[in-house]
Amino acid sequence: MNTLVLISCCICFLLNNARVSTAFAPTSKLSRFQVFPGEIRYAGESRLWTSKEAVNGDILISGLDKDSTSANINEVTANNGYPSSADTQQPQLMTEPSQQLSQEDEEAKPSFPLVLWRFTRPHTLIGSALAIPSIFLLAAPTYNSFFTLRTMVALVYAAVPSLLMNLYITGLNQITDVEIDKINKPYLPIAKGDLKKSTAIGVVLAAVLVSLLMSVCNPVFSTSGLQVALWGSFVLGTVYSLPPFRLKRHPLLAAFCIVAVRGTIINAGEFHVAWFHEMPFLFVLLTEQILNIRTGFYSHALSAAFSATKEAAAGVGVLHCLLNDWKCAFSSLFFGVFGIVIALMKDVPDARGDRIFDIKSFTVRIGQKRVFRTMKNLLVALFGVSGGALMKWATMTPTLGATTRRGLAGLGCLLAGYLMHKEAKGVNPEDSGEVYDYYMQLWKLFYLSYLALPLVK
Repeated sequence: MNTLVLISCCICFLLNNARVSTAFAPTSKLSRFQVFPGEIRYAGESRLWTSKEAVNGDILISGLDKDSTSANINEVTANNGYPSSADTQQPQLMTEPSQQLSQEDEEAKPSFPLVLWRFTRPHTLIGSALAIPSIFLLAAPTYNSFFTLRTMVALVYAAVPSLLMNLYITGLNQITDVEIDKINKPYLPIAKGDLKKSTAIGVVLAAVLVSLLMSVCNPVFSTSGLQVALWGSFVLGTVYSLPPFRLKRHPLLAAFCIVAVRGTIINAGEFHVAWFHEMPFLFVLLTEQILNIRTGFYSHALSAAFSATKEAAAGVGVLHCLLNDWKCAFSSLFFGVFGIVIALMKDVPDARGDRIFDIKSFTVRIGQKRVFRTMKNLLVALFGVSGGALMKWATMTPTLGATTRRGLAGLGCLLAGYLMHKEAKGVNPEDSGEVYDYYMQLWKLFYLSYLALPLVK
């Protein structure tokens, strides 16, 4: 019943949100400056910088260079948002060139499939697409048992709703963060104006409904592990972005949600100190999902693909896998810590927009340098410890094949940690562009880690 209430509230919010007009949406019909609190906007797409001439600090001027407009800011603001007579004589401020630029922008607008692909946040989608086959291969009793028709069907049945749920979570976050994204990520489809908010709402609603329906409609492949993974992701992804919860405003809760949905398990002790007495029910709910989501796909693989009988499949529960299967526990712990690094590193280049919109991320609270360096050190430690552990396990393995695989995986971990440490030395934590490039390198390492995961079998 509580889940149905949550779904109803989510749908109502999205439908109401579709009717809300966005005051800052770009429009090709503006033929003058339009002054809003703290910013000046001209027709077309916007560029952001800080200037002392601005009334409240931020100037957004579409299609114009900073140098050619900064001298006229005082005249514009003093004239109620309209350019002076001298300004109107300049070609770049006249109505006709603006309309021509808008027409060119309209003609250059990308196709809907390309916009939809960008809307999915491809780097997260690729991560999910690589994770599920790797987990199946890790759970397989032998490598040969992975390449069977039953396994392929179970894998596809898990991958399709999981990718749709990924689309729902990332799309919902973009829908609720349009104004923030205009500062932090102006290239995203909604913030840039390539995708209407109403269309985006329709896409995410269709994605989540199909995903949840697939989790319950098949008597064989709709396993308890798949249901835990999908419904847990739905709950956490919703409360992360939507009011009144909007857990992204709180750094501990935000990191907690991202780590869980990315498929991990973490120790919740520090979280308990900060939030347990304030929201005990929510803490218990999130803790349970943290323990379950990552192991959900592992449990689903064992139940749907690698169990000989229905009785055996029924006995493969989520917590059973976590507590009794060292492979599941190792991968959960490894990707749990990796998820923490990604979750907190994500906020470092977004500090400016988060600060303006009162999103109390760790970066806003303690600074970009401290968060960047702490997460870099945590990442290096993770790969160093994991590499050492795998090398040790390699020497304890009785078969040559397993020794070779784990040894290679261990060497790969040590090399990855060294390279990420070396690359971080050239990154300025207060340069959003440099930090974002480093952040995307983390995702590439995330992909490689999942590709290498079956080597630890």
